[in-house]
Amino acid sequence: MRKETSTNALNEKMMIDSCGMSASLAVIGGRWKPAILCRLAHGTMRYGQLKKDIEGISERMLVAQLRELEKDQIITRMVFPEVPPRVEYQLTDLGRTMRTMLDAMSAWGNMYRSHINQKEVLTVEESLN
Repeated sequence: MRKETSTNALNEKMMIDSCGMSASLAVIGGRWKPAILCRLAHGTMRYGQLKKDIEGISERMLVAQLRELEKDQIITRMVFPEVPPRVEYQLTDLGRTMRTMLDAMSAWGNMYRSHINQKEVLTVEESLN
């Protein structure tokens, strides 16, 4: 964890304070948060379900990302006093407002992948001729 007074931290804070896109990316950015948000957009999930559904994520990283999303008020963590304990996660009202943005990002990403794949196919075909 870096110092809050480091130049890097101060520059990041300035960007987040002055640019809405930077603020959004600070909350949802990273490798695993989009995968978590995508699954929770479909409804409440238990920790074990998230771990199973997000292939390749470590327990440590899943816990860290869930904590950050909870701190940012995007998700809620509900602990049920049962044996064994049951923990569920769901989007908050604020988190649900992200749905349109996440859907648009997904659509753009799919379009981008298609575009890049077409360019790669054309390049391979050109090299074969």
